[in-house]
Amino acid sequence: MRWESERRSDNVEDRRGISWRGGGAVGGGAVVVALIAALLGAPPGLVRQILGGAGDGVTQVRDPRPRSPAEEKLVDFVKVVLGSTEDVWTEILPRAGRRKYTPPRLVLFTDAVESACGMNSAAVGPFYCPPDRRVYLDLGFFAELDRRFGAPGDFAQAYVIAHEVGHHVQNLLGISDRVQAERARLSEIAANRLSVETELQADCLAGVWAFHANRDRHILEPGDTEEGLRAASAIGDDRLQKEARGRVVPESFTHGTSAQRVHWFQQGLSTGRLEGCDTF
Repeated sequence: MRWESERRSDNVEDRRGISWRGGGAVGGGAVVVALIAALLGAPPGLVRQILGGAGDGVTQVRDPRPRSPAEEKLVDFVKVVLGSTEDVWTEILPRAGRRKYTPPRLVLFTDAVESACGMNSAAVGPFYCPPDRRVYLDLGFFAELDRRFGAPGDFAQAYVIAHEVGHHVQNLLGISDRVQAERARLSEIAANRLSVETELQADCLAGVWAFHANRDRHILEPGDTEEGLRAASAIGDDRLQKEARGRVVPESFTHGTSAQRVHWFQQGLSTGRLEGCDTF
């Protein structure tokens, strides 16, 4: 990707090096927080803030070690990709007759992070939390994308960020709320199918971003498209289940097959049309 000369976003919050000690996500206090959150219908992170962290025995510890130049360059790259998504969606959402775009914050963390969606380990991968409108990313995932999933390259990394920002676009458009309400009325298998459709739409929206970013700024270099498609294929449910369990259980899919993820990312990437991302 050609990215070094592009604008950097100011919407990046750096929580790297903050670790959690004490009760953690499995402590008794965390159970209390979860119960209160369920009763009130409030995000666990908000309940924890109201309680001031009382009773969970969790403390934040910051690691003061200096960051490597390679990691700082990766942070710079993340800021550029986020800035590009801001530019693209600010332009195309109003033009498509939708609401004004309000960009998300992107939180960089190490190992574990607390959000309005609760405490999450880096093992869950990058995620978007609708209640606080933040994307959460442990930079270590990019190394996993390369070594474990066989999907190296900066455009593969950009696809991951753009996918999570795609969830933010869904949130702004009211899609996330409608999906959540519908899931509550469905069986587990039907709810999983709805989750797949939601994730595939985020893949398509990532492709829409790439189409417009490349049209306006010529960011793509030879081989970049293949990097992105390889990443989409690498994290399909069928491939991940086959590698982890040796078998595939389609009714448990929540993100879509490799072929589906490639198709919808390519759909957005080739057309650049928001209307072309109706996976539902």
